[in-house]
Amino acid sequence: MKALILVGGYGTRLRPLTLSYPKPLVEFCNKPMVFHQIEALAAVGVNEVVLAVSYQPQAMQDFLESEQQKLGIKITCSRETEPLGTAGPIKLAESLLNDGEPFFVLNSDIVCDYPFQKMLDFHQMHGGMGTILVTQVEEPSKYGVVLFDKDGKIERFVEKPPKFVGNRINAGAYLFNPAIFQKLLLRATSIEKEVFPELAAEGLLYAVELDSFWADIGQPKDYLTGMCLYLSNLRNKEPQNIQYGPEFIGNVLVDPSAKIGQNCRLGPDCVIGRDCIVEDGVRLIRTTLLPGTRVKSHTWISDSIIGWQCTIGEWVRIENNTVLGEDVSVSDEIYVNGASVLPHKNVTTDIPDPTILM
Repeated sequence: MKALILVGGYGTRLRPLTLSYPKPLVEFCNKPMVFHQIEALAAVGVNEVVLAVSYQPQAMQDFLESEQQKLGIKITCSRETEPLGTAGPIKLAESLLNDGEPFFVLNSDIVCDYPFQKMLDFHQMHGGMGTILVTQVEEPSKYGVVLFDKDGKIERFVEKPPKFVGNRINAGAYLFNPAIFQKLLLRATSIEKEVFPELAAEGLLYAVELDSFWADIGQPKDYLTGMCLYLSNLRNKEPQNIQYGPEFIGNVLVDPSAKIGQNCRLGPDCVIGRDCIVEDGVRLIRTTLLPGTRVKSHTWISDSIIGWQCTIGEWVRIENNTVLGEDVSVSDEIYVNGASVLPHKNVTTDIPDPTILM
């Protein structure tokens, strides 16, 4: 089996992190985002993954080529020379994907339990052209709602309904028969708005429901929400990977290479990446430290993403969805509130209000 992951372009929603790396290579819970998906695909027998890329394709290819053996799966890139939406890239990769078997298509910035086997079983049972993974949300008015019958056959889509019509939305994971290529054009096309309604009208599209957590982690605030959901799921499924001890509160994931000082209070909902150093007396809440970052003593960080190789001084306070890019340094006794700081910057004065530091 094969799969296509829609990597896309610049990744502006997760800046400043994507100024250093393509979004799918940004670590999420101590793995590059795309690794979570590739590992789950490999587990159900997918042996080749195609990445639909338009930004930094060589960086993506070089990095993943070095990881193919570890992941146990072949990885290739299909390069868009111009934006093709969400349907065009599937058509562009037809020669790579079409071997007569069903294939998966995924958005690169979703995280969930990836019930690919459930999708496969249901797809084989209903005999339609496509299967969409759907998930229940609390605020369906923010999304496009999927309406389907008791057998899963999709009846129609309602884009951001002002009144309640349902609470199941497209979760960004699909399984298609090769016949889908006949419905696609090699141009900028939205599969959600142009292709799916046509398939639904022909009775060829089905929905299967996700039973566990789901998040779109393409924006900093959503990245942190997804982190919390992932850690909660990890505690239920792999509790041995959660940290325990007097310094840890709730769900905390720490890379084995990281060093933690004395009298720290870490958590709930924290991820500490590879080769990070957390000095004495540090307080972290709902925060990710990406690899190589150092947090000096008695600093307090909450609801933030701290990029690679950053240095955070002593007695610093960082909060409110702050995102630091790669190699940012923050001087001692600085307050940072809701800032996005571009790579290689030095923060030497307080940032009391949300802003972008360029």
